[in-house]
Amino acid sequence: MAIARVTQKEIEAAVEALRAGDLVAFPTETVYGLGANANNPEAVRKIFALKGRPSSHPVIVHIDDPKYLQRWVQEMPPAAQKLADAFWPGPLTLVLKRGPAVHDVITGGQDTIAVRIPNHPIARQLLNAFGGGIAAPSANRYGHVSPTRTEHVREEFGDDVPVVLDGGDSKIGLESTIVSCVGPEPRLLRPGSITATQLRAVVPNLVVGADPSGPRVPGSALRHYSPTTPLNIVPGRELSKVIQEFASTEAKVAVLGMKPPSIASPFMTWINAGIRPDVYARNLYSNLRTLDKSGARMILVEDVPEGERWDAVRDRLKRAATAENVVTYDHDVAALRADMDEDFT
Repeated sequence: MAIARVTQKEIEAAVEALRAGDLVAFPTETVYGLGANANNPEAVRKIFALKGRPSSHPVIVHIDDPKYLQRWVQEMPPAAQKLADAFWPGPLTLVLKRGPAVHDVITGGQDTIAVRIPNHPIARQLLNAFGGGIAAPSANRYGHVSPTRTEHVREEFGDDVPVVLDGGDSKIGLESTIVSCVGPEPRLLRPGSITATQLRAVVPNLVVGADPSGPRVPGSALRHYSPTTPLNIVPGRELSKVIQEFASTEAKVAVLGMKPPSIASPFMTWINAGIRPDVYARNLYSNLRTLDKSGARMILVEDVPEGERWDAVRDRLKRAATAENVVTYDHDVAALRADMDEDFT
């Protein structure tokens, strides 16, 4: 995948903006980030204000070299060091005990901090030139679909973010894997492109799943990554029947399937996302944005397969679907029609 190149002048403009307390959007291998000087609490607050992000939600601090960790964390437990050695730079975020100088705005008031070293040449060029940590959640309004292209950032913020570094399409397309290393064993809190099996090859005592008493982390809200159009997840065996029911009501529907459509309808927009989990993940947010613009009354997503290679995609789709719109459709056609009629009233 080709990566757009930025000029030294563009990097210098981004560094100048960060030092002035302004926001900069920049590419990482996962998604585009909305960055501020992590040492400037007022600048970081601008992220929350622009995104509409709750102040209790921590942000990830990006650095370009492990030698800068001492500024942000108290210590690197052995498990964290092993994970960092294995996966940094890369799509892994580690949750660690915060350093004494870290401001509450970064951590959401917690005693932990999320840090990572991205593996994108433009992100690393920016971090190296800036010479400090950049606090950066995804560059979108809170709860919306994450951006994987500069055009997505512009759609979200327009001219409110004057400096946007163009790194082309995100290579991975889903947010980083998050592992907490503050408890007795490392804990996988958010699935990403680095799987539990890969993590366990480095730290065999890894635990999977959030701990209610553990730290809050980015992207853990029940509703997140959501298009404006209501989204339903439908088992593949039911998909054709559901689409036919929508067609019979002449309600326009948008579909994210794993194969080409079996029926044609003037009331349907269909994207075939394929069966490869890495390709599906890379294009997921772009595809959801396309379907969101189709004018459909609902987005139907064919349920993805079981297995950890699909865990990150499954997690994002589950959060993208509102609780009242996640249905199995595992019932008869009459009940299905009743459900749809209720949705559209």
